Amino acid sequence: MRLTRQRGNVADMMSTCICILAISALLVFFLQVVGMLQQKQEVGQLARKYILRMETVGYLTPADEITLDRELSDMGLEELCLDGTTRNRVGYGETISLSIRGRLKGGFAFEEKRVSTAKN
Repeated sequence: MRLTRQRGNVADMMSTCICILAISALLVFFLQVVGMLQQKQEVGQLARKYILRMETVGYLTPADEITLDRELSDMGLEELCLDGTTRNRVGYGETISLSIRGRLKGGFAFEEKRVSTAKN
């Protein structure tokens, strides 16, 4: 019994390679999106930390502003803007806000805003 060998078709191999390439591209895209979501979540946690400090003091102190800016920069965020943030002391029960805008590593713009009341 003699086995005959069939000749391969380049189109069969090509379609397999295209599928592998497409799946690889989707995987890379998925990992980038997950990374940006994780970075946005870290910004949210940092904003929560600083709004709690602001509740105690009544505003974002200059020292806290410098530390917040450094922590955000260390996370890889760019074009940071804190406009709309309460920077002057307010009285007990008055509204304070923390607004952080910038760009994530992937170049996507984000905004994180927290509002609370002063408890100083």
